[in-house]
Amino acid sequence: MARKEKLNFEQIMEQLEALVSQLETGDLPLEEALKAFEKGIKLTQEGQAKLQQVEQRIQILLQKDESAPLAEFEE
Repeated sequence: MARKEKLNFEQIMEQLEALVSQLETGDLPLEEALKAFEKGIKLTQEGQAKLQQVEQRIQILLQKDESAPLAEFEE
């Protein structure tokens, strides 16, 4: 079984845009359109998971900044 390559967020968005373009043309046979739609759903889920990871990292960084003494930021 081939190992699935991890995509970064930008690659996910590029693939989603390509799928949307294909689906919007209406030229795909029904079965291919359904497969493209399913792939789009999976890509969307991957993208959402990546965004959630980034949001968590941002929250951690913001919490660290809030706990820092104000004297560090004064001139």
